[in-house]
Amino acid sequence: MTNGLGIFGGTFDPIHTGHVALALQVCRQLDLAQLRLMPTHLPPHRTSPTASAEQRAAMVQLAIADYPSLSLDSRELVRNRTSYTIDSLREIRCEAGEQTPLFFILGMDSLNALNTWREWQQLTDCAHLVAVARPGQAWPAETSAVGEWLEGRVCSDLKGLAQACGQVIRLDADFPQSATAIRSALRSGASDHDWLVPSVADYIQTHRLYPRDT
Repeated sequence: MTNGLGIFGGTFDPIHTGHVALALQVCRQLDLAQLRLMPTHLPPHRTSPTASAEQRAAMVQLAIADYPSLSLDSRELVRNRTSYTIDSLREIRCEAGEQTPLFFILGMDSLNALNTWREWQQLTDCAHLVAVARPGQAWPAETSAVGEWLEGRVCSDLKGLAQACGQVIRLDADFPQSATAIRSALRSGASDHDWLVPSVADYIQTHRLYPRDT
């Protein structure tokens, strides 16, 4: 899988050290040649990000500057419309070719709600899905729409994964923090810089993002 390409979607509002650690973990465990972080512009399943598209792209670039295997994919930020993962994955599949293994990273909460995504059953036609579970997060119930769809698609042997797409992989991550919690901490005046790359923390302070609640 040395020629594999990872795609890590999310709002990255803000990007934090857990995002970076996870990206590097996925690269290592799946032996990826490259992983792209792809910020969402207008997410269909949550409120619009606090930071602008330009600010979130800048923070991603600062956070990954020291890691050659990580890069920014800004395709969704330049679209003036709602971001749908299926559209981006189809574009990337065309660019990468039919034989390149593609891996789309998403959180376990997103996997559980996958049936609310546009053309969700076609996602694995473009890429493998890598579902990342934080502590306490559960796999979709077998009787749920997503659980039934997962039957026959889950890959437990990464060494035997030879296809370019079509499988679902579970990875466990041990970091508990989330961007939501970090925004809340910043707005309350708490110092949450342990969860931020220093250059990103400086950027947030300089641009007065996530101002303290009054």
